[in-house]
Amino acid sequence: MSSMQVVVRIVGVHLFCDIFINFRENMKMDIEKNAEGTGVELTDAENELYDRQIRLWGLESQKRLRTANILISGLNGLGAEITKNIILSGVNLVKLHDDKLVTEEDFCSQFLAAREELGNNRAEASLTRARALNPMVDISADTQPLIEKNADFFGQFDVVVINGANNEELLRIDTICRELGVKFFATDVWGMFGFHYAGLQKHSYVENVFKYKVISKPNEKVKYETVSTPVQREVEYPAYSNWLDFNINAPNYQRKLKRDGPGIILLRVLQNFRSTHNRDPNYKTREADIALLEQIRDELVPNSALTSDALGLLFAQISPAVAVVGGVVAQEIIKVVTKMEAPHRNLFIFNPETCMGYVEAIGVN
Repeated sequence: MSSMQVVVRIVGVHLFCDIFINFRENMKMDIEKNAEGTGVELTDAENELYDRQIRLWGLESQKRLRTANILISGLNGLGAEITKNIILSGVNLVKLHDDKLVTEEDFCSQFLAAREELGNNRAEASLTRARALNPMVDISADTQPLIEKNADFFGQFDVVVINGANNEELLRIDTICRELGVKFFATDVWGMFGFHYAGLQKHSYVENVFKYKVISKPNEKVKYETVSTPVQREVEYPAYSNWLDFNINAPNYQRKLKRDGPGIILLRVLQNFRSTHNRDPNYKTREADIALLEQIRDELVPNSALTSDALGLLFAQISPAVAVVGGVVAQEIIKVVTKMEAPHRNLFIFNPETCMGYVEAIGVN
């Protein structure tokens, strides 16, 4: 079973505790022994509340989470799913940012805003239910337009998650985050299709390398035991500009289409649609918008493998896709904060036609 299939199976069952269930107990202990001290001690109440996940990923990892400040911008269904998982993980602070209002379409997947919040700001409408998830996390809302936010604002956070922005804004914010050393995630869901891009600059983490050791005596049947050794690694994550410069018509990428499907082409088409029309495809103008998407597709990639049927799966945010992509993004944020395991490097695509996800290394030599 692939790692993505595992993710799909566990979404919806307290993902904040279960994303590292495949880790062995000795891996948790080795990471804890080799981690840098955070200088933070958990209270008795926190130890009790986070007991299960401490057993899964270790006390030092939970302490790191306890000091993390996270910005989540864009409180649609995807933003709500990421928010839920991150709040439950036990971080220090979550800032919910959005200048848009709750619409009927949001109720397809946005479970933090109650029905009576229709027409109110999405970030503020999400506060009550978000705070009820975990009273130990400092949660607040910000309604100022994203375009007005500068380096002073983004510098308050350890991780910045931007959902629903156009490429110009994503490039601007990634540039700011790289200058400040703040970890950056761009993400989005259209219908049943979703993605995230990880801009983590230089990221260090601990990875356990497993080897087999012979434990049998001479002239006996050979027996082995697994020995794990923690290894410190550092990886460079390219800037978001590498995605904007990525040539989807390059021969080496075209050869991958049969294996992975046209997910990257679909992402480029959707982002171009947003930049051109200053909106996303709308179910109320479905036929006209599919025609516009087909036009963009044909201009970008003539004779593309991206079918018109796939373009019909891109309206509103469908809750199963939101659960998968939001769970994966939250999983990656927790990896970054705890420095456990290698985060995706660097573009994750969720394919609506196969209901599977894959990772493409963009700008990586």
